[in-house]
Amino acid sequence: MYFKSPKIRLICLSLIILSILFVGCHRKEEPPMEIIKVRVNEVIRSPLYAPFYVALDQGFFKEEGLDIELATSWDGGITRDGLLEGQWEIGLLGIDTSIQVYQQNQDIRLINFAQLTQRDGSFLVAREPAPVFKWKDLQRKIIIGGRKGSTPQVILEYLLKNNNLNPQKDVEIIHNLDINSTRGAFIGGVGHYVQLLEPALSLLEKGEIGQTMIYLGQHAGILAHTSFMATNQFIKENPKHIQGFTNAIYKGQIWCANHTVEEISQRIKDYFPDYDSTIIAKGVKRYKEYGAWSPNPLIKSEGLEKLQNIMMKVGELVKEIPYETLVDKSFAEKAIEDIPLPEIKE
Repeated sequence: MYFKSPKIRLICLSLIILSILFVGCHRKEEPPMEIIKVRVNEVIRSPLYAPFYVALDQGFFKEEGLDIELATSWDGGITRDGLLEGQWEIGLLGIDTSIQVYQQNQDIRLINFAQLTQRDGSFLVAREPAPVFKWKDLQRKIIIGGRKGSTPQVILEYLLKNNNLNPQKDVEIIHNLDINSTRGAFIGGVGHYVQLLEPALSLLEKGEIGQTMIYLGQHAGILAHTSFMATNQFIKENPKHIQGFTNAIYKGQIWCANHTVEEISQRIKDYFPDYDSTIIAKGVKRYKEYGAWSPNPLIKSEGLEKLQNIMMKVGELVKEIPYETLVDKSFAEKAIEDIPLPEIKE
């Protein structure tokens, strides 16, 4: 059919072009991203883990196709056993746990793939105020510490030994209380000193009980501290999920590094519904200023070497375990390579 009118020919041509564009657009439409549920267990709930909560709050996991189901155990042994038994896929706890598991069973291993913190999160509080802290003042004193074998307990014993105090002879360490009972025991009159993390520390200070003497994480220095880990089998079968998880953690670390204490506290407050916002902000301020959070998820070999040296010094490890046996760094390296850092405005 031939249309003599130029106007009619123009209309027909326009309709043909629009039809082609319409079909083309529909052909390029991508299916919605599949969201995979991942069960995660953290050993404690603390502002020490703020970059993780920020990643959840900001939707960084959803961007990677992951729906996080989060639980808190308040006991490293429970988190460890749940990972080994398949109760959850990923755990957040001290890297020393993976070392202990390897010493007991070399077939099923817990592999660390993304570091979250690079300093221990505990502080030492004295019942009686003192103008200056001296390690020798701990001699013949009772300290409420962490559970036996836990990272805070290992760090405390290491620092005692480094300052010429025998943890088994010169001081008495109570390590049979769960982490939620230590503050209450100290308030009740037990011990001369107590080892606390945030937010328990700020709650104690709010009640004007005791005096915070030192940040143990500062004295111990930078090391491979807490990380996300999973069984070697889960990582082998689900590398895409592990990569997406690591990407989200790195985004959370970047976000925290580029935002204020107030902004971070606002983002994580919903994860602490039983606490006043000022308590959470105080904990965030301490950990941010002391550099407790890792700048990225990469577990450095020197950090792991230092942790193992500390464990050997306190008798928790006989022989150093190779880095590659405990860590898969490929996911962190890819996240760092693929995710750009924000531009710094001058």
